[in-house]
Amino acid sequence: MDDGIARHRLRARLDAAVADLPGHLRTPAMVVDLDAFDANAADLVRRASGTPIRVASKSLRVPALLQRALARPGLHGVLGYTLREALWLHENGIADDIVMGYPTVDRDALGRLVSSPSAASAITLMVDSVDHLEIIDSVRSSKAVAIRIAIDVDAGLRISGQHVGPKRSPLYDTAAVTALGRAIADRPGFTLVGVMTYEGQVAGVPDDVPSQRAKSMIVRRLKSASVEQLKVRRHEINAALRQIAPLEFWNAGGSGSVESSASDPVVTEVAAGSGLLVPGLFDHYQSFTPRPASFFAVPVVRRPSANVVTVAGGGFIASGPTGADRAPIPWAPPGLHLTGLEGAGEVQTPLTGHPASRLKIGELVWFRHAKSGEPFEHTDTVHLLSGSAITDSVPTYRGTGNAF
Repeated sequence: MDDGIARHRLRARLDAAVADLPGHLRTPAMVVDLDAFDANAADLVRRASGTPIRVASKSLRVPALLQRALARPGLHGVLGYTLREALWLHENGIADDIVMGYPTVDRDALGRLVSSPSAASAITLMVDSVDHLEIIDSVRSSKAVAIRIAIDVDAGLRISGQHVGPKRSPLYDTAAVTALGRAIADRPGFTLVGVMTYEGQVAGVPDDVPSQRAKSMIVRRLKSASVEQLKVRRHEINAALRQIAPLEFWNAGGSGSVESSASDPVVTEVAAGSGLLVPGLFDHYQSFTPRPASFFAVPVVRRPSANVVTVAGGGFIASGPTGADRAPIPWAPPGLHLTGLEGAGEVQTPLTGHPASRLKIGELVWFRHAKSGEPFEHTDTVHLLSGSAITDSVPTYRGTGNAF
């Protein structure tokens, strides 16, 4: 189907669905298309070829969506982003296998963890330094409760003296990783259970952008080199660490690198989250076909001129390097564009393009966010669409009273 026709049909479906909501529709109205969500989940499982997928909660931030994902065979466990979030998920019965994706120095939350055998058995902390162990020890008077620990290993590509990839762990060489592994194993009150190697330069970078053919070709070559280099390092580090402790898991990858991560025999699980909702930044990957599942709507409130409309708010700029690709995408009706002078604003966003001349005050414009999870920090409710009807309206983390 032509993309423009599909987006017009999507708009009609979304408009009709929210029109049936009881009471006055609050905007921004955020909707997740469960049909697309479920299809994306099935595709992630297919791409993983039997390797379990750990769901990245940062990319969802809606408890009901997290539970829906975890209920699907092939998806198991949560990759969390703050310890307070992990504790909340455990205490509310949403997840009992949570690996922290990042180190924490939240002493209050650590105090809750070390005093709860139940939480300590369900949550694995991520470290890349003995300093992290020192902070954990500083909040406990007893080491009777063993704390589960995973090591975050830098998964970047080193080429021609340069580092390509996220600036995360300082641990790169096998010797440095095994030194920390021994320190964990030799320290009372800690159990080394896993490793993470997140190759963000493979998982999180578009490699098939129509307007950037030459750049995309370079990106694909860098990805291929990174995957091959990382397979060698993983093998060496895994062999060395297993002389120290019987690892339970080796976590790797992301939505954009499911196949290459799962193909590494060292990797026991891959992480994914954005691939469930497919935000704008995930439109241009060779590895999968995007099915956008998350949308938000804001109403037209002004008509400054015959060919310009202004909508209320919508300026949800994604994190990362400042650029046009971090702005929300006017999606339906198709053909609308942000203006160069104002962009997407906190309280108003002007839009141009041929549909602007036909839009009336009060009509909705549907956007896609550039990243997954982040827009839900701006609302307390997400409407779940199945077929042509809203089947439920559920709270986000914010809607439960949390700001993790």
